[in-house]
Amino acid sequence: MRFKKLDLNLLVALDHMLELRSVTAAADKMFMSQSAMSNALTRLRTYFDDPLLVQVGRKMELTPRADSLRPAIRDILVRTEAAIDIAPAFDPTTTDRTFNLLLSDYSLRILMPSILRLAKEQNAKVGFNLKAQTTTPYLQLEQGEIDILISPEDFVSHDHPYTQLFEDEYVVVAWKYGTYGETTLDNSTYESAGHIAMIPPQQAQTVDNRVLSEAGLARNIQVTTFSFSTIPHLVSGTNLLATVHRRLAESMISQAELTIHPLPSKASRLRQMMQWHTYRDSDPGIIWLRNLVQGAGQSLPKHSRAR
Repeated sequence: MRFKKLDLNLLVALDHMLELRSVTAAADKMFMSQSAMSNALTRLRTYFDDPLLVQVGRKMELTPRADSLRPAIRDILVRTEAAIDIAPAFDPTTTDRTFNLLLSDYSLRILMPSILRLAKEQNAKVGFNLKAQTTTPYLQLEQGEIDILISPEDFVSHDHPYTQLFEDEYVVVAWKYGTYGETTLDNSTYESAGHIAMIPPQQAQTVDNRVLSEAGLARNIQVTTFSFSTIPHLVSGTNLLATVHRRLAESMISQAELTIHPLPSKASRLRQMMQWHTYRDSDPGIIWLRNLVQGAGQSLPKHSRAR
């Protein structure tokens, strides 16, 4: 099919080439020969009167024209895919559909087991593809690569619908047999102690950093890790402290022999959100998935008090 003399089939090839910045990788992804993909690039270059991808050293880089085209082409394809995929009805007990969820390892541990349990209770035959959190998670939503984003409110986009799943608060964990196991933490004690912190790859700012900064607290970070769920176990057997989500701490308190302290200063709570693409707002499958995830959030146990 052509539109204004452009073969629209070429847009899919262009989308893959712009994303992967490689003719060979794009050809592999589309199960095409490299020569066929090269021919597609030649036709696109002729149509747009622009090289689109240029060799710079060992890599291919986008031209300014290609960079400006990328979001528009992705938007067209996401709209088209959404229109094609939306069925008049959705039956989770007979479908073979796989949903893509992007979430942190915190949500993976705290929320995902409840999602799977509820899916089993409904005898759902759906598949789940769980993707790790990224620096800008909403971009994968924009590009149609995920169906649901589960993320703190700080990282959702205001261009797509979202709703709150649950709230959590930050607490301090210490090894119960260590220096801070039985000590009441004040600001001075908190700030003078060594800390373990989670530092996401390629992401300088985190929610706990913001919360602590707003509360006027600073940390003497001595150990960093890439995973929330490892922190309580790393604290065990040391005199280090860690500021983590209460739900995560409570899920591991007995395994890691922890004491849970409240933060020494009042801090804002974490609001964990669920977001989906606006083009899929009426998709019966996505509606079912949203209800499932919302139900899992509502089924989470209530907090106990810090001690």
